Amino acid sequence: MFIHVANPIYDSVFKYIMEDERIAKTMLSALLKKEVVHVTVRPHEYSNTTRDTLSMFRIDFAATVREREGDVEKDRVVLIELQKTWLNTETLRFRQYLGAQYSNKSNIREEDEKGFAYPMVAVYLLGHRVGNINEPIVYVNHDVFDYNGNIVKEGSEEPFVESLTHNSIIVQIPLLHGNVNNRLEKVLSVFDQTQVEGNTQQVLKIDEDKYADDNDMLYVLHKLTAAAANSEMRQDMNVEDEYYKAIEDRDTAIMQRDKILKEQEEQLSQQNEQLSQQSELLSQQNEQLSQQNEQLSQQNEQLSQQNEQLSQQNEQLSQQSEQLSQQSEQLRNMAKALFAKGMTEEQISEMTGINVENITKLLK
Repeated sequence: MFIHVANPIYDSVFKYIMEDERIAKTMLSALLKKEVVHVTVRPHEYSNTTRDTLSMFRIDFAATVREREGDVEKDRVVLIELQKTWLNTETLRFRQYLGAQYSNKSNIREEDEKGFAYPMVAVYLLGHRVGNINEPIVYVNHDVFDYNGNIVKEGSEEPFVESLTHNSIIVQIPLLHGNVNNRLEKVLSVFDQTQVEGNTQQVLKIDEDKYADDNDMLYVLHKLTAAAANSEMRQDMNVEDEYYKAIEDRDTAIMQRDKILKEQEEQLSQQNEQLSQQSELLSQQNEQLSQQNEQLSQQNEQLSQQNEQLSQQNEQLSQQSEQLSQQSEQLRNMAKALFAKGMTEEQISEMTGINVENITKLLK
């Protein structure tokens, strides 16, 4: 029989079921693959109560885990930090929360005089994929090795080592596609988003008969059914939908803005390239003009020198002309004086070496 239950990806629904000790034990036992005999919610601040710029739900547990060592059962306390986010959250926020856990003095073992801390497991329920990891659930566990890479069995549960390290469990909710191969996948199947019913994500349609042999899972479904029928819970889910819608609208606006900015940057880059080419062309033209001006300057200098030479030559010719004029005047005076003394033009020509025709011109 199919039933309609509240979607536990909503913070309000998840908090509602995880604060139930039986469900918390069911969930944590499946995650740890160990029997959790007792669990308590540790006090902390829910980071999503103020609805800041990043939605992340946190809940911390102190779980008493029963382990078997040979024929002996041993109970030990494990701190579990469970973080759920639907957004692609930056890892810095996860690291900050872990850092707060490491520095929290209440995590120190009460009976330990050396101040060793309880072992810690960080559980991440992610509404997005992690890189290229195709497995829906992965375990990141620490081990202790010697120099040659051999595992030191006595070191993994050494309090000093446990105080400085932690294990992690990463659940990629988008990869939960209804395949149930083990206990954990069965428990987490209530997070399978392929079972969403209707236009919103608030309700899942689940086949109850698949859990008929599992009282713990039937109890989980009962609580989720009650949550779906709770008007206050539906109102809380509506608020979350509005919040995520606002985030999506914001991210869409940012993407559009970034696209426009990228296009403008490309246009500016092209314009700058064109301006650079034009500037290079102008620089080349200026270089050519500078060379031409230099050539013209050299030509002007040469012309100036030539003009100076011509001026000097003209001055010399003027002086020579003046000298010739003076000599011609002297010859004229001499010819006139000789002619006045009664000498004929032929005699004067013979005496001066000037032909008769020129003597005639001088005497006029």
